[in-house]
Amino acid sequence: MKFVHHPDAAMHRPATYFNKGLLRSLPEKPERVDALAAVIERRGHGLIRPDDHGYGPLAAVHTPAYLAFLETAHARWIAAGDMGGVVLPNVHRMQRAPSYPTGIVGQVGWHMFDTACPMDANTWTSVKAAADVAIHAARLVATGADRAAYALCRPPGHHATRDMAGGFCYLNNVAIAAESVLPVLRGQGRPARVAILDVDLHHGNGTQDIFYDRDDVFFVSVHADPADFYPHMAGFAQERGTGRGEGYTLNLPRPIGSDEETVLAAIGEGLEAVRRFAPDMLFVSLGFDTFIDDPLAAFGVTTPGFARMAAMIAGAGLPTVLVQEGGYAIDALSANLDSFLSGYGAA
Repeated sequence: MKFVHHPDAAMHRPATYFNKGLLRSLPEKPERVDALAAVIERRGHGLIRPDDHGYGPLAAVHTPAYLAFLETAHARWIAAGDMGGVVLPNVHRMQRAPSYPTGIVGQVGWHMFDTACPMDANTWTSVKAAADVAIHAARLVATGADRAAYALCRPPGHHATRDMAGGFCYLNNVAIAAESVLPVLRGQGRPARVAILDVDLHHGNGTQDIFYDRDDVFFVSVHADPADFYPHMAGFAQERGTGRGEGYTLNLPRPIGSDEETVLAAIGEGLEAVRRFAPDMLFVSLGFDTFIDDPLAAFGVTTPGFARMAAMIAGAGLPTVLVQEGGYAIDALSANLDSFLSGYGAA
């Protein structure tokens, strides 16, 4: 297994965000990647620094207006005067908004669907690096450099849609990575079909939205029931895709409080659906917030349970890219990743 990471991941460090009417400490901290990187180094693996893959792969997934917004928003926000130190919306896009706003406050509302995506002066640097990490890991696997790669991304990405940030996510790393390898696979004479299995605690609403009308990308998500859990408005079992994509989205929500066996059984169901789809590559949105003691947790996966989860994923026998998403119990992250890698069979 190859391991890819960029040190610029640590540069994004807003301290707070708004949640349920309160200003709270942001759990998506730089220390998360420090804990995860330390495991990889202790296991004797080198961390590959990715190439700069430019804007092309980003633009294949995200809109030009959104990319321009992410790159310039903080500087424009500060230049406007009488603003806080981080970018956060105080309006949101209206259901039938007919016109794209020109001012920074309006654009912040247009491009952020919640208040859990604060941006500071270094956010763009980190999110661009995270996307490069995911792209690089995907191309290592697609070109046969290894059968598996782990993309140590931060910030996470699976909540980001084509043109909106939310849930600590700005660029959709796994979607960008998956889209970027399809031309590579076609160039090898392969059908160019990929599957994305999301095992983060929260539904990957952004990934689903990006591929919802596609039949060459099969999206499967195991997550806490959104009836009363983030992201609240996506991830229900009846969401199955549209047009050519109908039947190529599979949501497997499980009740809040589900134990390890319930979660792993759902992942097994998802992997069986992936097997039937027969993709050329598998992408995994890997979240450790399913951990029983995670501060955001609603599931009961134990540290040894992550080894079982990994063995199931490895057992699919597919070229696989693991893309890091959530996981906020910082003191347990090292043990959880170590367990996962052991279960996957990484030396």
